[in-house]
Amino acid sequence: MSPITAPFPLSRPRRLRRTPWIRDLVAETRLSVGDLIWPIFVRDGEGIEEPVASMPGVVRHSVDRAVQAAEMAAALGIPCLAIFPYTDPAVKNPEATEAWNPENLVCRATRAIKSTVPDIGILLDVALDPYNSLGHDGLVRDGVVVNDETLVALERMTLVLAEAGADILGPSDMMDGRVGVMRRALESHDFGDVMIMSYAAKYASGFYGPFRDAVGATGALTGDKKTYQMDPANTDEALREVAADLSEGADMVMVKPGLPYLDVCARVKREFQVPTFAYQVSGEYAMIEAAAANGWIDGDRTAMEALLAFKRAGCDGILTYHAIRAAKILDGMGF
Repeated sequence: MSPITAPFPLSRPRRLRRTPWIRDLVAETRLSVGDLIWPIFVRDGEGIEEPVASMPGVVRHSVDRAVQAAEMAAALGIPCLAIFPYTDPAVKNPEATEAWNPENLVCRATRAIKSTVPDIGILLDVALDPYNSLGHDGLVRDGVVVNDETLVALERMTLVLAEAGADILGPSDMMDGRVGVMRRALESHDFGDVMIMSYAAKYASGFYGPFRDAVGATGALTGDKKTYQMDPANTDEALREVAADLSEGADMVMVKPGLPYLDVCARVKREFQVPTFAYQVSGEYAMIEAAAANGWIDGDRTAMEALLAFKRAGCDGILTYHAIRAAKILDGMGF
């Protein structure tokens, strides 16, 4: 049904924009601190907060500092952290065996955070790229990223991360069938309450560059990831991927990157009516920060506008490096 609007001057849409209180009263979309997941990076050492040059304001935390970061996030009302490792190249290999080492960085960080801030959620990625000396999300055989052999590695990784205390596992590898393998492994090892937020529509994007700097993967990748990550030209394919992951036991789904794929976010939410998330990835963050540093945009206002766009598109939550800034703004005065 088309909206009914009286002719001007009986209808003056600006009446509903005249003051802050009426704009707030009729706002169609709400962004809250409870919508935010904060991705953080961890590294070896103690007392370290190491800046990531390509992501201004983002640091690699030693585990003790990651605990402090979790305390700050909890105090601001941020419900969940996503933890990513800066893995020492000395422990990387083509088999990515560090991925299922119970003493790897993300496992240690998860245990440490949970011991101090037990009520904050922890989301851990399930993919091999931070541990693979070849830089790929899966195992490589004769130059080809193999699917089914990778699933065996991902199953081992799943169980180690669950044992460490992860609340949500995020398969970001884009291997076929991985959600089913993970869900069966969790159920059969008494981890039935561990949630799966599938990176269901993860695109082969140019927006990931700063993240690869943050996890130390820049320069390691041989070839590209186009044989398993999605073609940016496709949206129908995204719906098929989401349907497959839901049928295999995913509890929530994610679209990645974020702003360039708002149409995909909207289609997924409209079609499936399941909890739908977006990852505002490192390149999106870095562009806002770089433009703000040059005085070309208002950084706070633009960051908040971008986050609101995800909610407007139907997302239930957003993974964003702006989470701390956004939480402080929302707690103070909105924007």
